[in-house]
Amino acid sequence: MRFEGRILYLTEDPALVKQQLDGEDLDWKPEVKLRDDISTDEITPAHICFHYDEKLGEFPYLGLKCGSAFPVTRDAVRRGGFVASVSGKRRGKGSSREQSPYAERCAGIRVVLAENLERIYKQNCQNLGLLTATDLDLIPRIRSGQEIPLSAFTEGEDPITAQIVAFGGLFNFNVARLQGRAAVPLITTPGRPMTLAEKILARHFVAHPAAERAGLPAVQPGDSGFVRTDLRFSHEYVTPMAAIFFEKLVGADEPVNDPASILFFRDHLTFLDDVMPPERRAMGLIDLARHLEEKQAEFARRQGIRLHGELADRKGSEGICHSLILERYALPGQLIIGSDSHTPHSGAIGAMAFGVGTTDIFNSWITRDVRIRVPETVRVLIHGQLRGGLTAKDLILALLRTAYVRSGQAIGKVIEYAGEVVESLDIDERATLTNMAAEVGGFTGIVAPDRKTSEFLVERRGMHRADAERLCEGWAGDPAAPVDQVIEINASELRPLVALPGDPGQGVFIDELDHPVGIEIAYGGSCTAGKKEDMDMYARVLEHALVHGRHVAPGVEFYIQFGSQDVREYCERKGYIDVFRRAGARLIEPSCGACINAGPGATVRNDQVAISAQNRNFPGRSGPGQLYLASPLTVAASAIEGRIVAFEGERD
Repeated sequence: MRFEGRILYLTEDPALVKQQLDGEDLDWKPEVKLRDDISTDEITPAHICFHYDEKLGEFPYLGLKCGSAFPVTRDAVRRGGFVASVSGKRRGKGSSREQSPYAERCAGIRVVLAENLERIYKQNCQNLGLLTATDLDLIPRIRSGQEIPLSAFTEGEDPITAQIVAFGGLFNFNVARLQGRAAVPLITTPGRPMTLAEKILARHFVAHPAAERAGLPAVQPGDSGFVRTDLRFSHEYVTPMAAIFFEKLVGADEPVNDPASILFFRDHLTFLDDVMPPERRAMGLIDLARHLEEKQAEFARRQGIRLHGELADRKGSEGICHSLILERYALPGQLIIGSDSHTPHSGAIGAMAFGVGTTDIFNSWITRDVRIRVPETVRVLIHGQLRGGLTAKDLILALLRTAYVRSGQAIGKVIEYAGEVVESLDIDERATLTNMAAEVGGFTGIVAPDRKTSEFLVERRGMHRADAERLCEGWAGDPAAPVDQVIEINASELRPLVALPGDPGQGVFIDELDHPVGIEIAYGGSCTAGKKEDMDMYARVLEHALVHGRHVAPGVEFYIQFGSQDVREYCERKGYIDVFRRAGARLIEPSCGACINAGPGATVRNDQVAISAQNRNFPGRSGPGQLYLASPLTVAASAIEGRIVAFEGERD
């Protein structure tokens, strides 16, 4: 194949990016620094994702931050005639939004080159027919119009992925699979010691989409095929685009496969009316957002799919999708896919839960399965003792700043958490670790089910203890199962951490900040930090403050947002609602909200500083300001103090 068009280098220097957009080609050399860590929030900022058709071609890289500038303007990429886009390490971090590669494709990009690519982003590219590679030596061949074999884009891929690339996308491949024109390799892996993740995958592997039963004796890293899902879920950012694909390519009157195992959520944009600035309203984005809601609801009604929607009596939702999946649905040993990178949240109880893109969700409505290449496992062993002011958030911030993670070596691998500290954590805190496997770049995060898991199922689900214990039995990795890497963290050596603005991997100990950091906003919420145990932490700090005659500092807005109505009711029973209000916190009903710049708690000015217990702080994700990440304890203590501090109440 040959490519006709220009190459766009996404460099750290904004002037070089602008030069290319203005029509001058860049004679790139390796010493010209490419942007690393480009998130999908930068490729398509959240408000751009209200579009879900070819209109997206006007917007790729609109949020790209180079230095302190945003050099890409609307429609500049499409007008520039670019056929390839080049960047550095960890391209496509963050959200699973398929709008990002779809926007690139609609703008004319056909090849995405980077030193390495995040798993979901890369898979979304392949599903849509975008070619990807990590071999930057392809650049001169593309630029000169040389013929390049397809193998340049399939080298190192499993047989299924190679065929998806060759067929031009996942849907085309699945049609060929159902017609017998595409080959699904037979897995013949002999019995072997397996990790927990491998055992779950082996239980769910299918040899053919029409097969009623699933299961293989054993799998190993690199085995590729399709796995039968127990649950599939999506939310209003993704469902409409998937529904359009389904109606266009399958048929508006065709039923989905097993609607009882599909769930929809209206949880991302319920507070958008409160925060959308006038200039975006003028672009008609409120109407577009409402159309997302309406399209999802209409498709759910027609297909008989359960929709967890908005509240009838007040603004807010029933709950964030990840919160509700863990609280009400997920079980040990299940295989769960969701249209969101934080789907690994449910790995806290030993489920194999991972995020996928729109095309994967749409195809799963047809086949009930999803393609997979068995990933390698990274075991994170956390030893020592978790001191009073430390939380799971501090542990994950410590992991994120390791060289192994920051270099991208964990991309696409299962992050298995173990060790005596993990065993001591309750399920809500374990969910913080598994949820933020997304920030690690992992395929998923998981903790082996144990006594804490069965207690969770008894207390939260009302199960009989014997039934709960039976569900947890057998879901543990074999001691002799090989893993790709072992990372050991000594919790006894840690102190409370905060991630500096720009990336969750920029963690530093709070007591090592080189200057006092005043804040205007403190936000406690999101799927990561809106759980019951997070509320215990906010209450612990605020009760301590009230005893000492203190309240939220003047000039600071402290928002506490519940992850679900179950969490809100828990706070009412515990008396936390009164504590939060008396201390000066502002309470918000469940929604993703500030975490995606769609609710109260996001910054509104470039010079505004916020501290948040959410999961990521990529440029522009939660507004234009400077966003620090920390634990619920640190966020609440900082709200009281008016600057970033660790909670030291126990020392009083």
